Amino acid sequence: MEEIYAKFVSQKISKTRWRPLPPGSLQTAETFATGSWDNEENYVSLWSIGDFGNLDSDGGFEGDHQLLCDIRHHGDVMDLQFFDQERIVTASSTGCVTVFLHHPNNQTLSVNQQWTTAHYHAGPGSPSYSSAPCTGVVCNNPEIVTVGEDGRINLFRADHKEAVRTIVWEVHFHPSNPDHLFTCSEDGSLWHWDASTDVPEKLSLFHQGGRSSTFLSHSISNQANVHQSVISSWLSTDPAKDRIEITSLLPSRSLSVNSLDILGPCLVCGTDAEAIYVTRHLFS
Repeated sequence: MEEIYAKFVSQKISKTRWRPLPPGSLQTAETFATGSWDNEENYVSLWSIGDFGNLDSDGGFEGDHQLLCDIRHHGDVMDLQFFDQERIVTASSTGCVTVFLHHPNNQTLSVNQQWTTAHYHAGPGSPSYSSAPCTGVVCNNPEIVTVGEDGRINLFRADHKEAVRTIVWEVHFHPSNPDHLFTCSEDGSLWHWDASTDVPEKLSLFHQGGRSSTFLSHSISNQANVHQSVISSWLSTDPAKDRIEITSLLPSRSLSVNSLDILGPCLVCGTDAEAIYVTRHLFS
């Protein structure tokens, strides 16, 4: 078994991520980023490694990971992802989402873009405003999706100053059909977001009440080509191609719908109205 090389950095490390390799590259990973937490000052750092096991002129291992550059990070680094080869996105315990840019010519990091109030417990400017930790981030250039302890999911774009879209309490993609998204909210709503290219007419899932549907234009490509199977209907950028059908699954609004889960054709949700709703015919 290969040896593991340690480097003590005097920081608690919360996140580590390898920098992605260029498409088609046959190289092995050589650069990674780290974020720290629970320190007096937290940092986002970029590191480089070489060939483990070879000695340099000073008698040290060439493979010992070396610090390329770092930058101070306000709050704990709750999550960290590479946006592309040069940009790193971080989620902060302060509710802030930051894009850092690596400058390889002089080995520095700088703030490229920042959403300081991405997650919060009340509207900015209100007397009760307080930040909420941003707990996770995922990137697919040019989109950035964040989640936080405020119960929000935000969709950002790298070229926009504000969130493109904000969503509810819990969000679940169908485990085997990700064109179908299910959300529940404090306002008592339970919604089915259908982004499939073929939107069939469906019966009401809960027969106590009527079915309520809304159509929103969404970004999906209908081009019948080899790329169709790999383009996410949630991330495509052509708003004129198709629509999202949003269906309210509950017969009427009540108190908060706190949780939901989906398995195959089955859905269950629980509410503050002391009721549990179940269906085994999700797509019938």
